[in-house]
Amino acid sequence: MQSSDFVKNHAGNIGNLSIYGQDANPTTHKMAIMNLAIRGIEADLGGYNADTFHNDLHPTLKADFIMANPPFNLSDWNGGSLNDDKRWEYGLPPSGNANFAWIQHMIYRLAPNGKMGVVLANGSLSSQSGGEGDIRRKIIEADLVEGIVAMPTQLFFTTQIPVSLWFISRNKKQKGKTLFVDARKMGTMVNRRLREMTMEDIAKIADTFKAFNDGTLEDIKGFCAAVTTEDIAKQDFILTPGRYVGIEEQEDDGEPFDEKMARLTRELSEMFKRSHELEDEIRERLGAIGFEV
Repeated sequence: MQSSDFVKNHAGNIGNLSIYGQDANPTTHKMAIMNLAIRGIEADLGGYNADTFHNDLHPTLKADFIMANPPFNLSDWNGGSLNDDKRWEYGLPPSGNANFAWIQHMIYRLAPNGKMGVVLANGSLSSQSGGEGDIRRKIIEADLVEGIVAMPTQLFFTTQIPVSLWFISRNKKQKGKTLFVDARKMGTMVNRRLREMTMEDIAKIADTFKAFNDGTLEDIKGFCAAVTTEDIAKQDFILTPGRYVGIEEQEDDGEPFDEKMARLTRELSEMFKRSHELEDEIRERLGAIGFEV
């Protein structure tokens, strides 16, 4: 649906857009078909629900763009029957975690100039278990990782854990470089449990990627950095954005250090004094109703 809106907003022809996909869950599969149909979007989601790993419904597909939000850290996805699958070009993913199975499945499905964006749990950025570190290293050395965005917590109803966005390209404009964006402080809480990225947030990240691809990006401490593959190798091929963007520079407020420390110490002393007064008040009130602390 977002792809359709994008084409329309850029005066493109919706008839040139071909959408493919599949899902193992029968309810999700039917809902996706209905959702697209009521918006007038033709799509091939397969004739039935099926597991992408064991029953790929689009075996010859080479996609220009892939978008996915697969299950995080899926275990028991491979009982051994997929060990020799041709999709594992960069290494056999561990059977206890499908993160790098999803990534490699999508890379295999990309056209020569194809791009993909996938949401993954943050463990995929740094995990070394089960050969995941070696797989990640080989994908980086193949110069496929265009960018990584660290996202804030509470973006999903089903989990509050922070996630990361992987952007992978078969033909990167900036060869030998990867863009890192730390967006963990972005977004707005719409209620106590859910955070939402605003259009301004999304535009800021999109503009950062555009500047990176145009070769005009200037690193911003605490937010973004363009990093060479050699520098990523020095970090053991770990892709956590915080390692590369650094800490946001704090603006000097002009208050001399000695004066600031004296003021803060005085304020802290007053807080301690007030806390003792509150303790006494609580004890007194509890004692009035027959309880002692």
